[in-house]
Amino acid sequence: MFNKLHACATQISQIVVGKDQQVRLALTCLLAGGHLLIEDLPGVGKTTLAHALALSLGLKFNRVQFTSDLLPADVAGISVYEREKNGFVFHPGPIFTQVLLADEINRATPKTQSGLLEAMEERQVTADGVTRALPEPFFVIATQNPAHQVGTFPLPESQLDRFLMCLSLGYPDAQAERALLMGEDRRSMLKSIAPAMHPEELAAAQQSLRELHTSSSLIDYVQALAQASRQGGLFAEGLSPRGAIALLQAGRAWAAMEGRDHVIPEDIQAVLVPVCAHRLRPLKSAHGMALASRDLVLQLQKSVPV
Repeated sequence: MFNKLHACATQISQIVVGKDQQVRLALTCLLAGGHLLIEDLPGVGKTTLAHALALSLGLKFNRVQFTSDLLPADVAGISVYEREKNGFVFHPGPIFTQVLLADEINRATPKTQSGLLEAMEERQVTADGVTRALPEPFFVIATQNPAHQVGTFPLPESQLDRFLMCLSLGYPDAQAERALLMGEDRRSMLKSIAPAMHPEELAAAQQSLRELHTSSSLIDYVQALAQASRQGGLFAEGLSPRGAIALLQAGRAWAAMEGRDHVIPEDIQAVLVPVCAHRLRPLKSAHGMALASRDLVLQLQKSVPV
């Protein structure tokens, strides 16, 4: 089963070249049942990665381009009066899918952003007083542009906390960029992707994470990391209990991807930055400057003994 996940990773890496680690982390995020946020400059492959993930896992997906005039009903759906039925009929929006690609999510207004909260947390949508369950599995893969770019609305902390991981692709190295320049167009290559895994197999792999052995010593380590984030003076607020649970769940998924039936500290360390960096806000120094959250999370890791 996990061999098929590795086949997915290999297939995606042929399209998103030079980003093997990010591809592996993205698959780990979905295996853990979490939502994924990809933050970076336009044109580095965020949307292509999201498409490739959905296609390789055999999941139905819809793409929504988030803009400033997008309304919550445009995503969730709307009730329309139909004369033939003498009543209102609900027309489901694009959120009723297994993978929702929320492209450039921070270009939408806070009202539309908050419309995703219930779906991401409860896997359901309430419209016109009626609650409707979303398909299983349900993932949100969102992309966002850097906050300093024109026309962006920063995601609030409550929204960021719903994403299990936040990844950044960055510029490709020289070899990978040359392959992009000389090779076939990446978007056209998406058409050739065949599912390497079925949704039922993904669900079974997610269930098997519960069987992984997690020692009390490892729980102590996760607790120590969470406690250090709250008391170490590096962050304005420390890691929440939900964040600590997310860290442990992502560590389990990474261990499974590595082919182990138990979780070790290195698994937690492998996912620490993508799970925690977007959840932790740096404290400003005496000079009014703040280190990037990623660097501070690495400092946190070094400060807590295994």
